[in-house]
Amino acid sequence: MTRPVVRLGDRHLTVEDVLLVAEGAGAVELNPDPKYRAFLARGHEVIRDHIANGGRIYGVNTGFGDSCVTDIPDEFLDELPTNLVRYHGCGVGGFLEPTESAAVVLVRAATLALGYSAVRPELIEQLVALVNHRILPRVPRLGSVGASGDLTPLSYVAATLIGEREVLFQDEVMPAAQALGKCGLVPLRLAPKEGLALMNGTTVMAAIGCLAFRRAEYLGRLACALTAMMSDVTVGNPAHFHDRLFELKPHPGMRAAARLIREQIYEDAAPEPSRLQDRYSVRCAPHVVGVLLDALPWMRSTLEVEINGASDNPLVDPDTGEIFHGGNFYGGHICFAMDALKIAVANIGDLLDRQLVSLCQPAVTNGLPTDLVAVPEPESAAHHGFKAMQITASALAAEALKLTMPASVFSRSTENHNQDKVSMGTIAANDCLRILDLVETIAAVHLLALAQAVDLRDRLHCGSRTLLLHDAVRSVATMNTRDRRQDHDIDAVLTLIERRALPTGQLDLLEERALPSPVFSAAMRAAVFPS
Repeated sequence: MTRPVVRLGDRHLTVEDVLLVAEGAGAVELNPDPKYRAFLARGHEVIRDHIANGGRIYGVNTGFGDSCVTDIPDEFLDELPTNLVRYHGCGVGGFLEPTESAAVVLVRAATLALGYSAVRPELIEQLVALVNHRILPRVPRLGSVGASGDLTPLSYVAATLIGEREVLFQDEVMPAAQALGKCGLVPLRLAPKEGLALMNGTTVMAAIGCLAFRRAEYLGRLACALTAMMSDVTVGNPAHFHDRLFELKPHPGMRAAARLIREQIYEDAAPEPSRLQDRYSVRCAPHVVGVLLDALPWMRSTLEVEINGASDNPLVDPDTGEIFHGGNFYGGHICFAMDALKIAVANIGDLLDRQLVSLCQPAVTNGLPTDLVAVPEPESAAHHGFKAMQITASALAAEALKLTMPASVFSRSTENHNQDKVSMGTIAANDCLRILDLVETIAAVHLLALAQAVDLRDRLHCGSRTLLLHDAVRSVATMNTRDRRQDHDIDAVLTLIERRALPTGQLDLLEERALPSPVFSAAMRAAVFPS
């Protein structure tokens, strides 16, 4: 089966393009148009001409960072880019996942394919080949302060191109040169400027941000589905999610969350609600999840500007021959988006944790047994059901909330005070992934408890999607009929979440933002806002 192709150099990338390629479902190619290829080549010619005419270019015939005052003799210019790659080989902290590594290589190739980083077309072709052959650089997760871009982690991408360090290829870690050879590829010799062009930019944080975006969007829909399950099994009040409420305070994402919940709740001859007003963790769920859903469109915009922008320094205009020294490697926008996403996601984790606590209390659930114990009396006194599962979820929520401290406010001066204000964007992106891991696990624990509640209700008064979610859980984990370990159950349900294999309802965030929001009736509008 032919994979869809993402072409670089003739259109902008979307978040979905990055995800398609990162997950191995799409191939990549570089625009073959001769005019475009000539445009790419001119950028590198500008560098060569500038050197020949005695011009100074940062990182080409000067040292790097604070060493920009050091001139490099002509005889050493060709070894400078390789030395840059080598001395940045100091990343630590474990490695990016394969999907993350693939996303990084794609995004860096897309940045260079804009044509303003003065690299040869064959270098971009080599990056494209890495993605298509799934030769994935082993990129350490830690070691970037987010300006000058992701220097240290991106050095591992550059090292792969020159046949150094290690890669993951065909599920095996091996030397980069060996993997290149297996695919008929020859290590590159970097030309002046190319080491810096590969390493100087916001690529790692932006690529991780695209993956975090997808997970967060799915998590938002899942949180709505779990809230609807919660309302079903506790005989909640469906009126909390009436659309008129959300017309009167028309945040589009909040209204969309209420709709997703409302579409799932059982309403066919539903019993009288057990309480006039449900606890905040249910009643206010659209207001919590809605913050995330309303934030996602502007986060998409930020991500797509970044992955389609020239984040290198210096930049070269191939048409005019101008060279611009600046700071496009600074990751402030991505850091702000990831810091905000951290908070929105952690709040959903806290919400689901609070729902789980209520689910285990008979006074709130209209008669479900304490801790969802399924053992009949008197033996039930010796069993504790989901008591410890609450503790696990609480611990995960605490850790997620702890990680929400914004990374951007921890900028620190580094590299001899040349990098005296840095973005910390990669740290924020890594924090966001960790929070998503924690909150997805909370969702798995909560979903197991909700499935237990559906069984205890004998599937009565449950909406069709609630039953589909229950059945999905039961396909991988049995009902807890007496005290036993549940860690394997958590892992099994978490796998369903990671694969986005649970029915959550659909959401078009762009369409939701276009919905009319008639807060005032025509008569009220005329009275309050007379023309």
